[in-house]
Formats: sequence, structure tokens, C-alpha cells
Amino acid sequence: MSSIRPLFVVAGIGNGSGTGAATARLFAKSGYRVALISRGPEYLNKLATELNQAGAEAAAFPLTDYTPGSIKSAFASIKSHWPSSPLRVAVFNAGYGIWKPFLEITEDEVRESIDTNILAAFAFSRAALLEFTKLELETANEGGVAGNARKRGTLIFTGATASIRGNTTTSAFSASKFAIRALSQSLAKEFGKQNIHVAHSIIDGGIITDRTKSRRNDPSWEANQDVRLDPDSIAKTYLHLVEQDSSSWTWEIDLRPAHEKW
Repeated sequence: MSSIRPLFVVAGIGNGSGTGAATARLFAKSGYRVALISRGPEYLNKLATELNQAGAEAAAFPLTDYTPGSIKSAFASIKSHWPSSPLRVAVFNAGYGIWKPFLEITEDEVRESIDTNILAAFAFSRAALLEFTKLELETANEGGVAGNARKRGTLIFTGATASIRGNTTTSAFSASKFAIRALSQSLAKEFGKQNIHVAHSIIDGGIITDRTKSRRNDPSWEANQDVRLDPDSIAKTYLHLVEQDSSSWTWEIDLRPAHEKW
């Protein structure tokens, strides 16, 4: 591994039991410095402390909102905190969901969905890509990446079933998730030529988190890995995307449990 540890940044970690936090834990174990961007400083600081106590290098960069200005400021703080570490992996896992019949959705809810799911994704992508374009190709085994990876960086978006299919109560959510998928595809085409890997992950099914366990209150669902997604398994897939070499890159991957109805 290079003497300069590469940097991993993730936006959106919730309460620390879902995809964003699981991915941060795995990349920390894989030799990356970890920058955590999210609302909710309590959970953010708790995860950073957990990672540091486990021997990793992590720092929290809390936001009050996902406005472009806040995201730009967070990236500037990250650069100031670790000036020598090249940003190699960025995961946009932030999101805002609203599931209501169309006529019950308010203008404020539509605006929040657009701001969090679209404008924030644009701002996060811009900040990450500006850093990626400054870098040389990764060196052999930097951050655990194989020597033939031939990439400057990897940008991953967490999507959903709603990224490709609308439903009766997902008009606002699907509209914004469709937009993220289109953004991801456009960036993959534009920046692939610069050896920057952009990937979109469709999450099709329920993810086991503190929130879903509380809402379902169904021990059999929790225990049966065939019927729900595991954040740790999603994280492994994200690491696999980062480790792909330039001869075979995935733009979009679709993740679901074995018994999901699709």
C-alpha cells in the first residue's frame, strides 16, 4: 500500500446502521481514511469515534442541510483536514423519501426531495470529480486497489427500485431517483474517458437497519438473509466496484435478496 493513505468520502450515514455506515466501516478496514458527511452530528460523531477506536482514521463533517454551499464547504474542510491524501472514492448515499398519493404531496416535500436527492447529488459529484481530475492513475495496491485498475477515482450513487420504476405512492421519490440515475449515466459517459469510474447501484428490497427492524418487528424477517438486504453485503459490492480494472467496469448494478419479488 502507498505510504499516503487514500481518502474515502460518503454522504449520508443515517443513524449508523445502514448502507453508508457499513460502507465506511469496510473502506476503513481496507486502508482508506474516511470522511463522513451527513446531517445529525450525534450519529456522525459516534461513527467516527467507533472507526478511530478500531484503529482507522476517520473524521466527521456534519451538515445542517444538503445545499450545494454546505457540501462545497464540507469538501473544503476535508481537504484541509487531510491535505496529502488523494480522494479516490466518493459515495452519494444521502436521500429523502416521501411515499404518499400524488394529490397529498406538498410543495415543500417536492422541494425537499429535489434539494436532497438531485441538487445535492450534483454538488457532491462536482466536488468529487474536481478532485479526481487532479489525480494521476492509482498506484499498485493503493487502498487495496490492484495495480491494473487504471482509474483516478470512483464515484458511486445509491439508487433504488424507484430509480427505474414508479409506483402508486412514489411520484416525488421516483422523479428524483430517476434524475440521479440519469446523472450517473451521463457522468459515466463523460468522465470514463478520463479513467474516472462512475457507478449506480439499484437497491431492490428492504435493507435490514435499526429503523426497518423497529418498523417490521418481525424476528423471522431479520433472521432470514434470503428476504432482506444486508448493509455489509452492499458495502462489499461497493468495494468490488472500486477494485474493478478499466477493462471491465460496471456502470449499473442491481442488488436484491434471493427471495425478493421483482
